[in-house]
Amino acid sequence: MGLTNGKILKMKYKLKKISGDASFREFYRLKKNNRTSIIVSAKKEKFKNLAVYVVINNILNHNRINAPKLISNHYKNDMIEISDLGEKSFYDHVISKKNKLNSYKSLIKLLIKIQKIKVKKLYKFEKLKIKIPNYTLSNLHKESDLFFDWYLNYALKNKKISKIKKILRSELNKIYKKLNFKNNTFVHRDFHISNVMINKNKLGIIDSQDAIIGNPLYDIASLIDDVRIKLPNQLQNKLLDFYHKNSNLKNDHIKKLKNDFDILSVQRNLKILGIFVRLYKRDNKNHYLKFLPYTWTLIEKRLQNPTLKNLKLLFYKHLSIKKLKKLNKI
Repeated sequence: MGLTNGKILKMKYKLKKISGDASFREFYRLKKNNRTSIIVSAKKEKFKNLAVYVVINNILNHNRINAPKLISNHYKNDMIEISDLGEKSFYDHVISKKNKLNSYKSLIKLLIKIQKIKVKKLYKFEKLKIKIPNYTLSNLHKESDLFFDWYLNYALKNKKISKIKKILRSELNKIYKKLNFKNNTFVHRDFHISNVMINKNKLGIIDSQDAIIGNPLYDIASLIDDVRIKLPNQLQNKLLDFYHKNSNLKNDHIKKLKNDFDILSVQRNLKILGIFVRLYKRDNKNHYLKFLPYTWTLIEKRLQNPTLKNLKLLFYKHLSIKKLKKLNKI
């Protein structure tokens, strides 16, 4: 197998496919003389999944945040070799713990460190030019449109989805314009406990290719309102309060944070409903369906915010959330 400048490795090696994520990438753990690395392969969306991924990881490592480092570059052959951050995720570490507060505090400290990153206007990978994009109103809509285009088509079948989309999208547009904080913060964009690895008590971050410059509450909403783990309300509130007191936003009123947190949590979880149904319908990844009922639970919880009152009324008028939650129990 040629992985280093096209030369055949003369050492013994073992190559094992490992579970992937929601992208088009495939991952393999390569063992060479008691050392391991990860082979990332991607033919579809190759630019984002390989080139951008390497650049974002370089930015993180440059800012003393542990992320996979490029070992050997085989971009022309649709693959790269990166350092191995281990097999234990933060999910594995925290799932059985009764008291999760201190563990989550370490993640929030990591997130605050990530949010302090300042990026350059342009980066390069080989001859490719890479710019870290800014989150815009259009981006927010593009993501929540996945809910209408995939989830509602799956859940409502023959109902007039285009009419529902027009009504709800119009209200979402009003809500997105009520976000308090500017898009001026480095955002991982998929910051949750399965994307943080633990190796020798050191935290490392993976799956960073979608990073943007956006709202500082996006990643904290992603972490606290994570569809993969059910956190008690009291713990969620304590974590947001801890973030408030330790972040660059500590001088802002907690109501401003809570406003943006709730809006972005709803936006992100609408996107997740669409993405998980797309993974089921398009890619035959059935296991993502199990997360749908709790995703609705999180959306319902955040719809209690007065800013989202009208959206809540529209949801209950045009969609039967109780029926949808039952439908998703597959």
